[in-house]
Amino acid sequence: MAAPRTPTRKFLGRLSLPERNFVADALRTETVGGVLLLVAAIAALIWANTPLRDSYASVGHFHFGPAALGLDLSVEHWAADGLLAVFFFVAGIELKRELVAGDLRDPKAALLPVVAALCGMAVPALVYVLTNVFGGGSLDGWAVPTATDIAFALAVLAVIGTSLPSALRAFLLTLAVVDDLFAILIIAVFFTEKIDFAALGGAVVGLAVFWLLLRTGVRGWYVYVPLALVIWGLMYNSGIHATIAGVAMGLMLRCHRHEGEEHSPGEHIEHLVRPVSAGLAVPLFALFSAGVTVSGGALGDVFTRPETLGVVLGLVVGKSVGIFGGTWLTARFTRASLSEDLAWADVAAVASLAGIGFTVSLLIGELAFDGDALLTDEVKAAVLVGSLIAAVLATVLLKIRNAKYHALCEAEERDEDRDGIPDIYEQENPAYHLRMAEIYERKAAEHRRLAEVAAGASEGDDGPA
Repeated sequence: MAAPRTPTRKFLGRLSLPERNFVADALRTETVGGVLLLVAAIAALIWANTPLRDSYASVGHFHFGPAALGLDLSVEHWAADGLLAVFFFVAGIELKRELVAGDLRDPKAALLPVVAALCGMAVPALVYVLTNVFGGGSLDGWAVPTATDIAFALAVLAVIGTSLPSALRAFLLTLAVVDDLFAILIIAVFFTEKIDFAALGGAVVGLAVFWLLLRTGVRGWYVYVPLALVIWGLMYNSGIHATIAGVAMGLMLRCHRHEGEEHSPGEHIEHLVRPVSAGLAVPLFALFSAGVTVSGGALGDVFTRPETLGVVLGLVVGKSVGIFGGTWLTARFTRASLSEDLAWADVAAVASLAGIGFTVSLLIGELAFDGDALLTDEVKAAVLVGSLIAAVLATVLLKIRNAKYHALCEAEERDEDRDGIPDIYEQENPAYHLRMAEIYERKAAEHRRLAEVAAGASEGDDGPA
C-alpha cells in the first residue's frame, strides 16, 4: 500500500486573529509615520534646492552637546546616531516579539521570510559589486542597497490606496524585521574601525544593569530612560555605532505574556515608543539626511557613475530578484504551496515594494563614504532615485491586482453577526452559526411579511374601479 502523502504546507495564508490584530496595529502606526517620512524627505529636498540651501547646511552642521563627554555633535549626527537609536530600539522589540511569539518562533514558518530577506540583501549587494567591478567604481557602498524601509513602503501603500491583504502585509513586515537585524549586523561588523574597550565595557555593564532591573521587575521610566542615555553615550564613545545600543535594549524586553497579562512589557513599551520612532525620530533623520542638491547633471550622474548606478540597480533589480527568487526557491524545496487566494504576481509586487530603501540605506551610505562629501550626496541621490523607481514599479504591479485585494480585504473584515470578530475566523465556532441562523431567520420572516403585503396590494388593484 502506498504511503500517505504529506500535506503541502501553505505560506502567505490567513493569519491567526491575534497576529492579524497585532500586525494591523503596528502597520497603522508605521503607515502614519511613513507619510510623515515622505513629507520630511520632500521638505529636505525643497530646503536644499532653494535659495535657503545655505541655512540647511548651517543647521545640519550646527554642533551642540557636552564636549567633556565626547558628545559635542552636529545636528546631523544627533539625528543619525541619537534619534535612529529609538528606531532601532523598536526594531529590537519587533525582532524579539517575532522570535518568541510571531512567525519566527516556528522554524518552518520562519524559513520563508528569513531566506527571502537574506536573498533580498545578498542579491542587491552582488548587483552593486558587479556593477562597480566592471565599471571601475568603489566597492565600499556594497551594503547601501541591502536595506528595506518598511515605513516608506507602507506610506506608498497608503498613498496609492491598495488594500493589501494582511498575509502580504505581515510578510512585508517580517521581511523588514529580518532585514533590520542583518542591517544592524552589517553596521556593527563592517563600519566599526576603532574600538575604545573602556567605553565598550561600560556600555556592557550598563546593559547588564538594564537586564537585571527588567528581570527583577523594577518599573518606572525615570529609572530606564537615564540608564538608556548612559548606555547610548558609552556605546557612541566606544566606536561601535550607537544605534546598536537601542537594538540591544529592545532585545532584552520580555515579549511573551504571563498568565493574566493583556500585553507583555515589550508590547506595552513598543506601543508607547513606536509613535515616537515613526512620527518623530525617523522623519527628523530624513529631514537632515535627504537634503541633496538635485539638478539635471546630478540626476544624469546617478545613471553614469558606477557607485550610484550600483545602488539604483541594487534597489530596483536586486531586491526584486532576490526576494522573489528566495521565496520561490524556499517554496519549491520545502514543498510549500502558495495560498489559493494569492498568485506569484503578488509576491513579485511585494518584492518590488521592498526595493524602497531609505532610512537605513541613507545611514549606511553616510558610513560607507564618510569623508567624501560629494560621493555621499550622490549616493543619497541614488537611494532616492532607486526608491522612487521601485515605488512606481510596485504601484503598477499592485494596481493590476487591486480589485482582487479589495475582495480579499472585504472578506477579512466582514462581521455579519457584529460580535467584533471577523466572520472568516469563526467558521469552526458552532455559536457563530447559531447566531447567523437567527439573523437569517429574522431576515426571512421580514421578507415573507413584505411578500404578503405586496401580494395583498396586488389583489386590491385587480378589483373593479
